[in-house]
Amino acid sequence: MDRTDDDLGAEHHPPADGPHGASGLTTGAVARRLGVSPTTLRSWDRRYGIGPAVRDEGRHRRWSPGDVAVLETLCRLTAEGVPPAEAARVAKEAAAAPVPPAPRQQSPAADAGPGPLALGDVRQECRGLARAAVRLDAPVVEELLTVAVEEYGVTVAWQEVMVPTLHAVGRTWESSGDRYVEVEHLLSWHVSTALRRCTRPPAPYGGPTPGPVMLACVPGEQHTLPLEALNAGLSGLGVPTRMLGAAVPAEALTAAVRRLGPSAVVLWAQARSSASLPLARHVADTQWGVQGARRRPQVVLGGPGWAGQPGHGMLRPPTLQEALRILQRGHGATGAR
Repeated sequence: MDRTDDDLGAEHHPPADGPHGASGLTTGAVARRLGVSPTTLRSWDRRYGIGPAVRDEGRHRRWSPGDVAVLETLCRLTAEGVPPAEAARVAKEAAAAPVPPAPRQQSPAADAGPGPLALGDVRQECRGLARAAVRLDAPVVEELLTVAVEEYGVTVAWQEVMVPTLHAVGRTWESSGDRYVEVEHLLSWHVSTALRRCTRPPAPYGGPTPGPVMLACVPGEQHTLPLEALNAGLSGLGVPTRMLGAAVPAEALTAAVRRLGPSAVVLWAQARSSASLPLARHVADTQWGVQGARRRPQVVLGGPGWAGQPGHGMLRPPTLQEALRILQRGHGATGAR
């Protein structure tokens, strides 16, 4: 769990278009691919004549690769600020031209907004999600995230859909003079909402059973999304958790350990400047319980900030799946030391 980028243990798959073949893509598959709603596709068909070339016997819409190419051009232009009607006209003309059209002079509206994100070899869901986020289309962002979690489960959705899109936005924001900051804020908010929606309510804790897993960002650390993903994954496994969130002061960490008696404490550090091994060792040495049967938590270090630091006696799982496996197993294995 050292990194939150797109190689967080996720296996990359070639883009999957869904039901393709000679009959073409369904409207739902095209909507997910482009990051728009099916209603939007039908509206574009009615208003601008951008619709599927084929309908099957049941009159279902089937989109050919050429149809999808026109839609992709339309989405790119509207994301750049071109009015939809103008974007539709240009997209249809480009598709009908025998050779690529000459570069079009961008309008002032196009200059004011960010262009498409460079995502590389990722799932088509990432591309659709990125397009919707650039348009600040919150309802579609919400819908695409919900579909990803329902279809793949929270772990795969986080690693293969949410993380690559978040990092594409972050990289572009860093290199474009803050032009994408509103996109990053909107996307992060809805990713957090999607993760919390699939997290079960915290289970009560008491008695001789192992304590909950405590999740906290180290002091000065504000990146909570990876911990929220871990929290959702543990919830799905039935492991009780206590989420303390961002920038937890050192004294609050040790006070919470004494009060909760957790089976494990996950400390997240995104940056090396915030990853303090003395703090992690102090948490690992914090005890609770009656004299003669004192216990200590297993400390798990998460995030790229801990890379290269010798956390002796502390675990640093390389993937989200490995972190879930360790914490699920260790939940029932806390003992006196």
